[in-house]
Amino acid sequence: MIKLEALRVFTIVAEMGNIRDAADRIGRTASAVSMALKQLEEEIGGRLFETDRKNSLTALGAFVLETGDLQIRSFDKSIEMILAHAQSRIGRLSLASVPSVATNLVPTLLPVFLADRPGLDIELFDIDSASVAAMVESGQADLGIGGQPKSRMNLEFSPLFVDRFKLVCSATSPLFLLSSPLNWDDLEKETLIVNGASQIIQSPEYRKASEDSSLKVRNVASLFAMARAGLGVTLLPALATTNMPDGVVALDIVDIDAERVVGFIAQRGASVSPVASAFRELMIDTMPQFISRLGLSNPKTNHEYRTQS
Repeated sequence: MIKLEALRVFTIVAEMGNIRDAADRIGRTASAVSMALKQLEEEIGGRLFETDRKNSLTALGAFVLETGDLQIRSFDKSIEMILAHAQSRIGRLSLASVPSVATNLVPTLLPVFLADRPGLDIELFDIDSASVAAMVESGQADLGIGGQPKSRMNLEFSPLFVDRFKLVCSATSPLFLLSSPLNWDDLEKETLIVNGASQIIQSPEYRKASEDSSLKVRNVASLFAMARAGLGVTLLPALATTNMPDGVVALDIVDIDAERVVGFIAQRGASVSPVASAFRELMIDTMPQFISRLGLSNPKTNHEYRTQS
């Protein structure tokens, strides 16, 4: 069987025009190079050089040089791509994230992440936590960022930060004039607009208001628009209120349990791609800056939040 390394030796000898210079270039002895050429000619079944001086190719040698050089270049390119993928310099990252992270954190990270990785393809899905978990579970997303999945035995959750909920209302609402933080009693006469993120709040007062509500909106921009129009109030994580439009305000609430834990969601027991792993590490390294700048909190230890098997 003709080996790639034998073809590589032959092409270098053909390029250098003699065995001695070729041996120096590839770091082998002249006798080893000569033996490799002899074995290659025996396997091919014909002479590759016109004379022993190796400075003139036969017709067969010229064909082998042209064809072999293509194979060597193809092999080297494949190895280069394999190493680049292993080092997360090329590839594809499919990332599913809750809107607040996709809007406020990912855009800050991507320029840094892509600076040394111009060959990457990035696909970002801006969806709610339940959909994030579903996409990771089905394999549609390499990595998810969202709230802790519920009752999904094959998913793992690694917390990144804790985010408190705030009440979002019109800037003309009487609530804006009350002393902050607000109590649930302050909201008794308000129309609650339910959203996907706030469904994790377990306070009895909130659960009761949520059950009585006839308004449910998933899109954050629509929530802001409805609150600004005075159609009701809603509760959103503080991170989602960092860049609100004019006409709406975010107010603190007393309930210490009105918070969410956001973290990475991945398939249990499955290794993520090198690209996804590199992005995750970058986000973990950068998270302390986000926590300090955006008023977030550090999570508890991972095992307290990890989905139980």
